Amino acid sequence: MATRTPALTARNHLLFWSFSFAAFIGIVWLLSDVILPFVLGISIAYLLNPLVEFLGRRKIPRWIAALLILGLFFVFMTAIAALAVPPLYREAAALADALPGYIDQLWARLAPYIGWAQQKFADGDMAGIEEAFKANIGNALKVGTGVLGGLASGGKALAGFLALLLLTPIVAFFVMREWAGMTEWIDKLLPRASYHTIKDLLRQIDRKLAGFIRGQITVAFVLGAAYAIALTVAGLKFGFLIGLTTGLFSIIPLVGSTLGLLTSLAVAWFQSGGEWGYVAIIAGIFFGGQFIEGNFLSPRLLGKSVGLHPLWIMFALFAGGGLFGIVGMLLAVPVAAVISVLLSFAILRYKESAYYDDAAVKPARKK
Repeated sequence: MATRTPALTARNHLLFWSFSFAAFIGIVWLLSDVILPFVLGISIAYLLNPLVEFLGRRKIPRWIAALLILGLFFVFMTAIAALAVPPLYREAAALADALPGYIDQLWARLAPYIGWAQQKFADGDMAGIEEAFKANIGNALKVGTGVLGGLASGGKALAGFLALLLLTPIVAFFVMREWAGMTEWIDKLLPRASYHTIKDLLRQIDRKLAGFIRGQITVAFVLGAAYAIALTVAGLKFGFLIGLTTGLFSIIPLVGSTLGLLTSLAVAWFQSGGEWGYVAIIAGIFFGGQFIEGNFLSPRLLGKSVGLHPLWIMFALFAGGGLFGIVGMLLAVPVAAVISVLLSFAILRYKESAYYDDAAVKPARKK
């Protein structure tokens, strides 16, 4: 039997994993309309599995532990939705109505500085630009506030939403109950010759995912609640909406806090009529939140786990959402973690190979 060369083995591995990745993308593309409950259920199971493992070590049967943890999770999420959705909807609708007035204020304050524009455009044209700008911004926000109403009135969307509500807990329960069996089954399928290498890569992927899903999402949730309460207490209009939205976008480090800060400062400035003291108070809330996150929340919840770069997360979310919608966004971070680990591994192997160090394969010159 012919001996396999390292180059041949590497080529076979590359072909196998490339085909596997292409098959994965193809399956997601073909089933993108029906796999959302399964992807969401698996994500919830991965998030809650450590709690099930904890109860399992206390001699509680796994199916009871899974049922208990999952039940508490959905009760908690239902309570949060019941408390948050009504004020969010009201504030989003109020913001859509108030935005044209904010634009009028901004336009009035900028009027002394736009003489050059008035010389370039006729007065009627300037008025038309202003009206078009206000109309487009207002319509965009009204579209956003009408999403929930559209979901309730669309028959197909409503059916899909009900299927999501029914199937997601079922999928999550069975995955949590069978987690140990599934991981053992996958472990037995790993190639024996590369077993330890693949296991090490899987541990690195799990560390990245755990740092993001169980760490960054928890940090974002805490920040969203804290910002919403603090901005509301400070009397900022739409503070509840801005705070929770800031927390949601804080899943991408630095992005959520930056957008929340700029939006809050703009609203505070319009609301107070340009009173810089009030604007400074709102800014202090965000700077205080960032201090608490950097010194207390992130070190305790993320620990020393190796995370994903914010730009990589942003690209993955936009690419996944653009290709496969909500399903793509749910799969974006796991796929990004896998690619990140495999790319680092490939670069390491490349630097250890003769392709990187030509001197390792060049014969010594005779003197």
